Amino acid sequence: MSTDPGHTGDSALNAARRAADLSRLGDGAEVDVLVIGGGVTGAGAALDAAARGLRTVLVERHDLAFGTSRWSSKLVHGGLRYLASGRVGIAHESASERGILMRTTAPHLVRPLPQLVPLLPNIGTTQAALVRAGFLAGDLLRRGAGTPAALLPRSRHVAAAEAVRLAPTVRRADLRGGLQAWDGQLVDDARLVVALARTAAANGARILTRVEALDVTGNSATLRDTRTGETLAVRPRAVVNATGVWADQVDSSIRLRPSRGTHLVFSAASFGGLSAALTVPVPGSIGRFVFAFPAAHGRVYLGLTDEDAPGPVPDEPKATDGEIDFLLETINPALREPLTRADIRGSYAGLRPLLETADDSTADISRKHAVLRSPSGIVTIVGGKLTTYRKMAEDVIDAAVTHNGLAAAPCRTRRLPLVGAVSGAARDRIDAPPVLIERYGGEADAVLAAARRDPALAEPVAPGIDVLGAEFAFAVSHEGALEADDLLDRRTRIGLIAEDRAAAAPAAVRALA
Repeated sequence: MSTDPGHTGDSALNAARRAADLSRLGDGAEVDVLVIGGGVTGAGAALDAAARGLRTVLVERHDLAFGTSRWSSKLVHGGLRYLASGRVGIAHESASERGILMRTTAPHLVRPLPQLVPLLPNIGTTQAALVRAGFLAGDLLRRGAGTPAALLPRSRHVAAAEAVRLAPTVRRADLRGGLQAWDGQLVDDARLVVALARTAAANGARILTRVEALDVTGNSATLRDTRTGETLAVRPRAVVNATGVWADQVDSSIRLRPSRGTHLVFSAASFGGLSAALTVPVPGSIGRFVFAFPAAHGRVYLGLTDEDAPGPVPDEPKATDGEIDFLLETINPALREPLTRADIRGSYAGLRPLLETADDSTADISRKHAVLRSPSGIVTIVGGKLTTYRKMAEDVIDAAVTHNGLAAAPCRTRRLPLVGAVSGAARDRIDAPPVLIERYGGEADAVLAAARRDPALAEPVAPGIDVLGAEFAFAVSHEGALEADDLLDRRTRIGLIAEDRAAAAPAAVRALA
């Protein structure tokens, strides 16, 4: 265990800090834990290790949240779907971790979201009773996790008028009201990853993006700066492989069976001011739904597929025609006016790093995570889901500490707020636009500080886009953005719509100049 004399508590990530951290590593700085992978699990593991007092380095060959962690549904699930298949342990773990995220870790990034199942003719009495029973079980999970009803209200039946208020484009003919439950929603998944990485940095971790790890063993690796081509050798006491669907490229003993989850992106106008997750059961399935939910930048996301995705893993998975048709065909019976492909503004798809099992379909493979140790000593974390990233990080660092005999403090992340975490009266006192408080929490005023110095940064990065130039500036100075893609595709989600991306690209280039 170490108390790093260079740890100042500064959470800012930027090009200068990256260069300084690389230089120190090149000079032979000691490393207790090397974490490979800058997604939610890797960033969570780096934070867990650094908060225990371990000298920690995280490397990511692209950018923070480059892979699966930016392609999620942005929902913080309570584990309801796992009850349908009897996986009570996973369900309870999800509900518990959801409560930690909403109350302690990131109350500024997670909000309660109503979930509405409209009772239409295609949902019979038996199916409605099953959904209602599931929602009641979700209430029990919430209570068991210690999450108060003041934060996530109890499920209930709502009248047709209330269902229409929550989802104005829902079909009204023969609408028998709806069933409502509550879950958590992230303002954005990539923002959570960045906050984790910055909090790890504030606890002394070195966060190095655009750095790949080569020739990895349980206690050695060659690090290559992909921007300069320079390499350096490190000999960490433990190596954690948190590369998700690329885990088998670091440890060839692992067998993964990725599945692809696809979402479609619409303008909010297509759903008439949706304020709930419009949730529609998948015909012929128990516990599977597609849902449309309000998202950042005046959009609605519609998901989610669960398709086997064999073969080479692409950097950016793409939605297939079959998945697009499936999502439209499932949601349209619940709408007054059917959506068409012409309404789609964009799409995204992510791959889940599921362990290969016997003959199960990917929709039925357990989302329980697994910690594996290779013959060379690499400790790998795979499986799981975004909601339970903290527990996954705790388990993999526990394993690394045990297997490698590291002296470390106990896990602290259950009670460790992330940078910007704020709630209640303290949040109400922040003098900043609500949209900035949702994205930055207690740091909203720091974002606006750049606009006070340069009034041009108080303007949107492009007409009709609710991102200020000051947000791009803050991403460069504090959030580790090194390239225009980082600003457009991860620090913000402007890039999910091609026209918006093109309009904002010049501002992104200027921010990095």
